[in-house]
Amino acid sequence: MYNHIAANRNRTIFLMVIFFTFFVLLGLSLSYYLNDQSILWFAVIFSVFMNWFSYFYSDSIALRATGARPAKKDVHIEERQLINLVDNLAITAGLPAPRVYVIDDPSPNAFATGRDPKHATVTVTTGLMTLLDKSEMEGVIAHELSHVKNYDILLSTIVVTLVGAITLLGDMFVRTNLFRSSGENHKNNPMAILALVFIILSPLFAQLIQLAVSRKREFLADASGSLLTRYPEGLASALEKIEQAHIPLKKANRATAHLFIANPFTKVKMASLFSTHPPTSERIKALRR
Repeated sequence: MYNHIAANRNRTIFLMVIFFTFFVLLGLSLSYYLNDQSILWFAVIFSVFMNWFSYFYSDSIALRATGARPAKKDVHIEERQLINLVDNLAITAGLPAPRVYVIDDPSPNAFATGRDPKHATVTVTTGLMTLLDKSEMEGVIAHELSHVKNYDILLSTIVVTLVGAITLLGDMFVRTNLFRSSGENHKNNPMAILALVFIILSPLFAQLIQLAVSRKREFLADASGSLLTRYPEGLASALEKIEQAHIPLKKANRATAHLFIANPFTKVKMASLFSTHPPTSERIKALRR
C-alpha cells in the first residue's frame, strides 16, 4: 500500500514535468516560427501557472465541470444518510471526514477528488442513491475512500486540469489560421514543422496523460474497499447495477471521465486499450474470487 502511494506521488511529479516540457517546447517552436520571443515566455509562465493551479484548485474545477453541489443534510433525508455513511466509513478507514457532494443526474456514478485526505471530497449522483441499497452504497463509498487513502485522487484530479489545458490550447491553434497567415517563407522552416507536429499531436498527448492514470488503481480500490466493509459482494452487486443501467452522465466530458467509478460514456464503446477503466466484468470477477 505504501509503495502504491509513493508511486502515485512520483507519477504526479513526473506528469507535471512532462506538462512543463511539452509547453516549453511548443512555445520555443512557435517563437522561432513566428519570430516572436514573447511566445516562449508566455509558454513558460503558462505551464508554471497551470502546474500550480492544477495542484491547488483542480478539485474545484472537477466539481464545477460535473455540476456537483454540496449535499444538504438539513433538506434531504437521503443526503443526510449519505453524509452519515461517508463519515462512518471514513472513521473506519482512519481518514478525515471528506466533504460530500451530489450531482443531480439519473446516471448512477460516483467519484472522489482532492489533493490529499485532508482536502478530499466524495461525490455521488442522485441516480446512484436511488438505485443502490445500503450494502451496495457502502461498497461504492468504501471504494472511493480507498482512492483517497491511496492518494489516487491527487494524480487523477491534476489530470483533469492538464488534459483540459492541452486540449483547449491545441484546439485553439487548429481553429486559427496561424500557419496560413504567416506567409509562404515559413513553409520549409523546420521549427514550423515542429510546431505543427506539436499542435496536431496535442489531443494524443492529452489522451496519453489520461492513460498515465493506471487502471490498476481501480482493482486496488475495489480490494481495499472490500477490506474496509468486509463484504465484497456489496461492491460487486453495485457495479453490476451500474453497468446494467445504461444511462450516460449528462455532464460527462473526456477530462473528468477517469475520475468516476464507472465509465460515464456508457453508450460509447471505447477500446479497452485506450479506456481509463478496466472492464466492469473483470472487476466483478475479481471481487467474487
